[in-house]
Amino acid sequence: MKAIVTGASGFVGRALVRRLGACTPLAFEPASWRERLAAAELREATVFHLAARVHSPAATPQALAHDNVEKTEALAQAAASKGAARIVFLSSIKVNGEESVRALRPADREAPVDAYARSKWAAERALRDVASRTGLSVCIVRAPLVIGEGAKGNLAALMKLADTPWPLPFASIDNRRTLVHVEDLADLLVLCGSRPNAHMGLFFAGHPEAVSTTHLVRTLRSAFDRPSRLFPVPGRALEALGALANASEKVRRLTRSLEVDATATERELGWKNAMPMDEGIHRMARAHRERGAAA
Repeated sequence: MKAIVTGASGFVGRALVRRLGACTPLAFEPASWRERLAAAELREATVFHLAARVHSPAATPQALAHDNVEKTEALAQAAASKGAARIVFLSSIKVNGEESVRALRPADREAPVDAYARSKWAAERALRDVASRTGLSVCIVRAPLVIGEGAKGNLAALMKLADTPWPLPFASIDNRRTLVHVEDLADLLVLCGSRPNAHMGLFFAGHPEAVSTTHLVRTLRSAFDRPSRLFPVPGRALEALGALANASEKVRRLTRSLEVDATATERELGWKNAMPMDEGIHRMARAHRERGAAA
């Protein structure tokens, strides 16, 4: 396919570019993104829109709205007017909320909690609005936490913590978190760009094997050749300590469940998770340590 990728230099973008082979990056820098978009050759192209402002303390609602909603809508309008074949948009399972009591499915209602999640949901709605007015083909993928070599953010912080000799209070956390490996997610994005039945689809990504925080930390420590050294502390007690430290959100991600059911995606697109979960965690951990040694 004729492929154009925003966010090509990012974590998921690099994996997607490897899958696509030949593609054209479309940069969305703050100062020149409108000029770049106006000059882009979009006719008959499949546009993979991965560029976004991520969730962080410095990301104001105004900045998130500008980067995640305004730019997405402008891209969709340009794609429609220039005759693009399709936009594949990488969204977030956070659109459905921060936690789950059962595995989330595409038919479940949206329940974004923070400004980042609300901006991704607003971007989805903007895409569908442009599609309804112009006939542009749109496909949306909501992804959970993405693992793989080069993972940053909260995963990098957890790996740094796991690669220490300290005992950690995670032995009794029986939650269920769905993850997806970056290479498997890239495969799904390519399928969404190439399959006719992906037109106007909403697809959930996720490995069928959900993991607990206990299992994740034990697997990371095994990859680092460290003993588990985990001791039990009730999840509610950890959350209370997190509240005292002004870290409630971070702690709840460790104690609560966020599970995704991607069987509809597998059935409709023939997508399979090729990377075994524990192997993906081991590879990610080894790459994290190697980067730290090289720094």
